[in-house]
Amino acid sequence: MYRWLLRFALLSASTALRPQHPLNQGFAALDTTDVYSLHRKLVEIQSISDSEHAIGEFLASHLKAQNFNVEKHPVRPFYSLKDDEKHQQRFNLLAYPSSSSSNGTRVLLTAQQCVLLVDSSPCISLDTVPPFIPYSYNSTTHQISGRGSVDAKACIAAQVTAAISLLQSGAVAPSSLSLLYVVGEELGGDGMRAFNSIPHPAYETVIFGEPTDLKLASGHKGNLAFTVTAIGKGGHSGYPWLGENANSMLLPALLALDHLPLPNSKKYGNTTLNIGKMVGGEASNVIASSAYADIQVRIAGGEPEVSQSQIVDAVKDVDERLRVHFWSQGYGPVDIDHDVEGFETMTVNYGTDIPWLDGDHKRYLFGPGSILDAHSDHEHLSLQDLAEAVEGYKKLIIAALGR
Repeated sequence: MYRWLLRFALLSASTALRPQHPLNQGFAALDTTDVYSLHRKLVEIQSISDSEHAIGEFLASHLKAQNFNVEKHPVRPFYSLKDDEKHQQRFNLLAYPSSSSSNGTRVLLTAQQCVLLVDSSPCISLDTVPPFIPYSYNSTTHQISGRGSVDAKACIAAQVTAAISLLQSGAVAPSSLSLLYVVGEELGGDGMRAFNSIPHPAYETVIFGEPTDLKLASGHKGNLAFTVTAIGKGGHSGYPWLGENANSMLLPALLALDHLPLPNSKKYGNTTLNIGKMVGGEASNVIASSAYADIQVRIAGGEPEVSQSQIVDAVKDVDERLRVHFWSQGYGPVDIDHDVEGFETMTVNYGTDIPWLDGDHKRYLFGPGSILDAHSDHEHLSLQDLAEAVEGYKKLIIAALGR
C-alpha cells in the first residue's frame, strides 16, 4: 500500500525575483474561497484502501485545468503487493506552468496527500488512515472535519492556492514554480527515492508540508521500523508440551523492548518505541506455530545503527531463535532550517520525506493543523488556519526566491 504526497517545486533561473507584472498565462484570478473549495474536493475523495489512484487523477486534472503541464512517473512498490491492477497504478506527478519547463528549479515544496493503514500487510501507509470520514463543516465554530482534512490535504490545498496566487499576481515568473506529487512517504520513501533517479535541477530550497500548527519545524525525530518474528511448533492446545507456542516466545522479547533505554537528546527528548501490531497463532485451541510484531521507533539521538544494535541485542538476550528484520536502514534525527522571520518554531516527532530527497539544499517544514488531530476520529482544522497557511507558504516561497 502506498501514500500520495504533494510535492511543490519552485523554479527560477535567477537569484532575484522578477518585477511584479500581470501574467497572461491562463491562471485564473483567485480569492480566499479557492483554498476552501479545493480542500473540500480533496477531502471528499476517499483516499484510503486502494483508492489513492482517484485522488492522483483528480490532482492531475485540477493542475491541467490551471494551465500546468503534468508528467506521470511510475513508481515500483516498496513491498511486494498482490497482483492487482489497483496496486499497479502508482505514480509520481510532476507539474509546472505550461509556458515553462521543469528545468532550473531552485525551490521545492512538498506535502503528503493521505495515509493508509491496511489490515494485514506490513506496508501500511498512505497518508489517511481508515475509516473514511466524510467532509463536514460547522458554520458555528468554522471548523472543517473529515479524514485527511489536516494530514495532509490542508497542505495540498494551501500550497496549490499559494502557487497559483503568486503566478496570477506576477509576484513570481512561470519558470519559478513546479509541483511534485509522490507516493510512499510513510514507509521507505520509495516515491521520493524514485524521483531522485529522474533528472532534475539541484534545488536551493525545499519546503515540505506537514501539520505544524503554522509554525516552522526546526527538526524532527529519526525513524526506524522493524519486525520481530517467532517460529514455534504447532499442535493441539490440550497437549502444549508436544509443541512450542510462538506467542509465548515473542511476548518476553516485546516486554524487554518496551523497557529498553534508547538514545536521547536535549533537542528531541527521548527515543520512543511503539509496538504497533501483533499477529500470532491460528485459533484458541491450537498451539501458535508463528507470531510476529511490527514496531516503530522514533529516534531522538544518535544514528539508527546505534538503536538497531541495542534492539537486536535485547531480543537475542531473550531468545536467540527470534528473528529481527529492519524494513530499511532508517535515519537519525533531522535538523531543519527555520531562519525565515515571522514564524514561531517547534520540533516534531513524526517522519517526513526530508531525509530521502538527495541534494544540498535548505529545508523547511510547515503546514496548517495539528498532528495531534491527524488520524483521529475528530480530525479537523479551522477556516482561518487554511487561509493563514496560504499566506505562510507564499511568504516562504518569496523568501526562498529572494535570496
